[in-house]
Amino acid sequence: MNRVPNNRAWWLVLPVFLLVAFSAVLPMMTVVNYSVQDIFDPSTRYFVGADWYRQVLQDPRLHDSLLRQFVFSACVLLIQIPLGIAIALNMPARGRWASLCLILMAIPLLIPWNVVGTIWQIFGRADIGLLGWVLTRLGISYNYASNTLDAWVTVLVMDVWHWTSLVALLCFSGLRAIPDAYYQAARIDRASAWAVFRHIQLPKLKSVLLIAVMLRFMDSFMIYTEPFVLTGGGPGNATTFLSQTLTKMAVGQFDLGPAAAFSLIYFLIILLLSWLFYTAMTHGDQTR
Repeated sequence: MNRVPNNRAWWLVLPVFLLVAFSAVLPMMTVVNYSVQDIFDPSTRYFVGADWYRQVLQDPRLHDSLLRQFVFSACVLLIQIPLGIAIALNMPARGRWASLCLILMAIPLLIPWNVVGTIWQIFGRADIGLLGWVLTRLGISYNYASNTLDAWVTVLVMDVWHWTSLVALLCFSGLRAIPDAYYQAARIDRASAWAVFRHIQLPKLKSVLLIAVMLRFMDSFMIYTEPFVLTGGGPGNATTFLSQTLTKMAVGQFDLGPAAAFSLIYFLIILLLSWLFYTAMTHGDQTR
């Protein structure tokens, strides 16, 4: 007997989908409108076509911020993904200790972004911060406000502290979803821990890792609040990422036309890179 598919559930999702689409499309069309006009005041506007796009693409600030953004996102993925997997593998599977670990791992995710920046701003100060005081006592010259390398390392460590828990929790849920039959077969075959990880756990985590990589890439590529609060983009422009450059252009200089063109290029870069990540990570499943 053939079952007739029931699509009534789509009617429950449709209002939310339409609301999200409306709230996303309307601001997007406003930005597109601004990106092709030179706006002097609400009543004085001139159509400039693609002039703002050409100006933004030739702006060295975009090139420098884009390079810093790529380096930062690459470091985030290279550190947080392996570290999150390692933490998930070493977390207790069941019992009270598992619940305690899950609570502790979730705490950094509950802290607002601006509070994270403030915490690390105080934590890294040499006069009142524990990290700065310890490094100074050890004879290590550390000042994230004036040293470029110190600022970069502090921002990176801050992001690792804040978001590695997300990767670990995703991997933990993926590991708990693996049936025990796989582990029983591995014990019968006397497989090593590395063999279990290589042939059972890692393949089963592939879908979870895809989600983790996508989330962490998109979020790290749009980072703004934490480095803004911690370093203000400094010293100089050492920690000024794309979002901060865009904010300075739109709010600080009030260049709405170039800022709108910048934001659309920013959006297209994230969309393109996310698609490339997704295609690369799912290509192996399609070729098997």
